[in-house]
Amino acid sequence: MRLTAYRKAHFNAAHRLHRKDWSDEKNAQIFGLCNNPFFHGHNYDLEVGVTGEVDPETGYLIDLKILKDIIKEEVENAFDHKNLNEQVPEFANLNPTAENIAFVIYHKIKAKLDPKYDLEIKLFETERNFVVYRGE
Repeated sequence: MRLTAYRKAHFNAAHRLHRKDWSDEKNAQIFGLCNNPFFHGHNYDLEVGVTGEVDPETGYLIDLKILKDIIKEEVENAFDHKNLNEQVPEFANLNPTAENIAFVIYHKIKAKLDPKYDLEIKLFETERNFVVYRGE
């Protein structure tokens, strides 16, 4: 039996959407309020989906405690109450858009997850704005 198990998580973080190689005018035109030089924050909601075959012996796809611990270590501890641009190494040269944050989260979790699983990251920046990343 193949299915997907989900674990939800939450973190708060500040960021600024800005490209150093663009003028201030172009950054303001493209990113608008998200280009605030004093940053702005979001209450991010995260859904991590793991897809695979259920183990017939245990009845588990994955022990969700394992997934919980990976998310805690790789996402919550790394991003919560942080300025993504200034405190999270992955965004030193990567614009912390919702798309890029989901990409980074995917790769941090995938590196810790058994390769037999497929992974999906759903990241809500607001209640109405979210992205889904399933890997290359």
